[in-house]
Amino acid sequence: MVYFLGILLFALLIGISIALHELGHLGTAKMFGMKVTRYFIGFGPKIWSFRRGETEYGLKAIPAGGFCEITGMTSLEEVRPEDQARAFYRQKTWKRVVVLSAGSITHFILGFVILYLMAFTLGLPNLRNTPVVEEVSACVQSSVEADCAPGAPAPARDAGFLAGDEIVAVAGTATPTWTDVLKATRERSGDTEFTVLRDGRELRLDVDVARVERELVREDGSTYKDEVGAIGIIHQRNFEYNALTALGGAGDFTGDMFVNTWHGLLRFPEKIPAVVEAIAGGERDVDSPVSVVGASRLGGEAVEQGLWQFFWMMLAGLNFFVGVFNLLPLLPLDGGHIAVNLYERVRNWVRKLRGLPVGAPVNYLKLLPLTYFVIFVGGAITLLTVTADIVNPIRLQ
Repeated sequence: MVYFLGILLFALLIGISIALHELGHLGTAKMFGMKVTRYFIGFGPKIWSFRRGETEYGLKAIPAGGFCEITGMTSLEEVRPEDQARAFYRQKTWKRVVVLSAGSITHFILGFVILYLMAFTLGLPNLRNTPVVEEVSACVQSSVEADCAPGAPAPARDAGFLAGDEIVAVAGTATPTWTDVLKATRERSGDTEFTVLRDGRELRLDVDVARVERELVREDGSTYKDEVGAIGIIHQRNFEYNALTALGGAGDFTGDMFVNTWHGLLRFPEKIPAVVEAIAGGERDVDSPVSVVGASRLGGEAVEQGLWQFFWMMLAGLNFFVGVFNLLPLLPLDGGHIAVNLYERVRNWVRKLRGLPVGAPVNYLKLLPLTYFVIFVGGAITLLTVTADIVNPIRLQ
């Protein structure tokens, strides 16, 4: 029951995100005096609606998006004489760009708000794998002895490590991630210089690296025991904030998620074959694309297992992804309309410099083949991911 409630909650929050996306278009269009005739969530047959002023608001049967209908989106649309001055295409370019980008900006704001609330309630995960010390151990433990034996070495404690120290180098080798620290430390023995950042100052600590037996994991998942270097520190996997410091933490985390989202979009085409293989019965790659169906199922599993941080992280990430994706310069996405409007503005500026009159608006009919191609590809990818999420879904371990 908890699992299904989690699915419904995540799906509901996605629906709210879509509603806010369209509300961004609606609010900015009305702010600039444009005429908005309809604001609907969903597609297909109308379930319910009401009219306030000149705008009809309502819900439709298929919860797969929404739309905000603004009069005169292109010069091809027939506009009544009394509405000409309020038509979208008659407005200044910057106003049109603001209205078109408002949906994505709403997603970005929503994603930031989610991260901010997470920061001072649940904390934020160490996404960059930054080598920050959470705790200095009383000794170096091996796989043989779980507790500290009398006289057990405590290199980090003896060297003066403190919680919050960030290790930036081991024996002169830069360590930007915790993985780098582990690799450099495991290869050492005896006196080793560790460089740490503490309260904005760089310190050098001399550490007597101990050699202990540890259970390690190979790339294929099998385990083995080996003697490695260790100093007795615990990695900080989660950062906690108060209501004030959460602003900076959420801001930095938002930047990281934007970078990851962009890299994910660049790698998106090469991930499609893995989705096809998963449908055919192959192992589902956890890094493969998911649909709203798959995301909702993961949300349900997260709620069932009490992984609320993962739940909200996934929702924030989805908002950032949709926001960035929607700004791609492809019709019928908002980014495609922005590209057309900016092209007209630059073209007319160049024509003015050459002493020529303003050019005719872009003929959207000539762009229909490209628009249909984008719709076809997008529909095919959606069908693939939905199918994979039904027959071979990604699951939380």
